[in-house]
Amino acid sequence: MKYPHSETLKKNQDFQLLYKEGKSCANRYLVLYVRENGLGKNRFGVSVSKKVGNSVVRHRITRLIRESYRLHEDVFNSGLDMAVIARASAKGKSMAEIESALLHLGKLQGVFKK
Repeated sequence: MKYPHSETLKKNQDFQLLYKEGKSCANRYLVLYVRENGLGKNRFGVSVSKKVGNSVVRHRITRLIRESYRLHEDVFNSGLDMAVIARASAKGKSMAEIESALLHLGKLQGVFKK
């Protein structure tokens, strides 16, 4: 799962800094944290807690979120750290619902290219 012009956000300290300094907004299924990173490329991370479901459910949601981001990667501005946290209500939702939730949050955060 390589992103051509994005990397994944992996380190715990990166997530912690994003939670502390980033702006967040949420909808029914997802929470999106955004912070400028000054790197000229995006770093994207996904977090799905055990409250959401077992590992099969969590991995499915993670894949849906990553794929939604990958398909619309070109509409996001560059130089951002973004983390998506799935809420328990995301369990069992379709690709279209997750995709629309992610795009909705991107619009709310104002991280789309003009």
